[in-house]
Amino acid sequence: MHNLALALLEKGYEITGSDDEIFEPSRSRLKAAGLLPEAFGWFPEKINPSLDAVILGMHAKADNPELLRARELGIKIYSYPEYLYEQSKNKTRIVIGGSHGKTTITAMILHAMKYAGIDTDYMVGAKLEGFDVMVRLSHQADYMVIEGDEYLTSPIDPRPKFHLYRPHIALMSGIAWDHMNVFKTFADYKAQFKTFIELVEPGGKLIYCANDPEVSQLAGKAGKHLQLIPYTGLFQVSSEEGITHVIYEDRRWPVSVFGSHNMQNMHGAMLVCKQLGISETTFLKSMADFRGAANRLELVRQGYDSAVYRDFAHAPSKVRATTQALREKYPNRKIIACFELHTYSSLSKEFLPQYQNALQAADMRMVYYNPHAIELKRLPMLCPEDIKEAFADPQLLVFNDSNLLNEYLHSLEGQNSCLLMMSSGNFGNLDIQEIAHHFVKN
Repeated sequence: MHNLALALLEKGYEITGSDDEIFEPSRSRLKAAGLLPEAFGWFPEKINPSLDAVILGMHAKADNPELLRARELGIKIYSYPEYLYEQSKNKTRIVIGGSHGKTTITAMILHAMKYAGIDTDYMVGAKLEGFDVMVRLSHQADYMVIEGDEYLTSPIDPRPKFHLYRPHIALMSGIAWDHMNVFKTFADYKAQFKTFIELVEPGGKLIYCANDPEVSQLAGKAGKHLQLIPYTGLFQVSSEEGITHVIYEDRRWPVSVFGSHNMQNMHGAMLVCKQLGISETTFLKSMADFRGAANRLELVRQGYDSAVYRDFAHAPSKVRATTQALREKYPNRKIIACFELHTYSSLSKEFLPQYQNALQAADMRMVYYNPHAIELKRLPMLCPEDIKEAFADPQLLVFNDSNLLNEYLHSLEGQNSCLLMMSSGNFGNLDIQEIAHHFVKN
């Protein structure tokens, strides 16, 4: 929401807002732009007939006093995705959907478009190198690139966000059950992607991962109003002195990302860019300095024979792919994987078996969970044995005290090893930078 506020200010709109809590870096960025509220909380007196519209974020509740006042006055109310569509309804919309890889694919497309000099608006779910904000809205851009999240639109609109964007070009990366607090069964979850395909504009294009059986099945049933373009991750890969190269049409192209799932992501992004007039050669040239999105297989620190990475992975498919990617890059190093159960799904005993063997590519495997997070989500309490059984891994180390986890991580020797920290949370406020400095000593 704060990125949207900054984007609209940049576009020349008059912006005000409310929230009951504002954390860093949002707070400092809003303050620097003169948008930080004088007081935190909800103030219905701020809502008056002079407002053109109110944009509702997911943090507000349906009984929010400012929302109720806006309804009483008949002021136009948009959800976040509704407003993105409103701002892009006269542009060519490119929407990236799927259970995994969305942020990376979106980031690759934006990086290549910038390299090729194509002006575009966008919304992406992570900070990107070379981009000041995560949302950009302009008067002049002909394109809008959107990371299409399948989570709910707003407290008063239960539709998945990506159902509102109506893309001209859609990409679907993969389907693996997530958000079980909203989608109680895999069939219900999968149905949201079927609807996403149905909402692609007539004459539009669906670029889909042919390696994913669920995606392929849905694509095979797509209407004839769409052009179907499959991708597989066709690149051959080589690695020399720690640098990954992809081989395409008998040429070697250095790239900074690694892992088979990222080669797959890159192929999908390349096909999207091809629809925008960006040649394969230009796309692959741009990938030489693509550093990825923040917290997506992000290198924290490296030494001669050791490295620490962090990743946002939380769903089983993401955890599995990220761990495997590190194994592929460092086949002769000891891989130490540490994963935090943080989301509603991951802390649900019924969902936990989806993580079976998710960490098996690592030599040493750890899971952390915070009992307080389980209480806040009003879920039945877990015990370490539940987690070991679900992961099908009797050697799994399970921590539910961040201090003990911190001590253990500091006891590890980093020689010829890689440490991978995966979470959509923060491991109970662990200082990953400090841990990385201790782990990497050369």
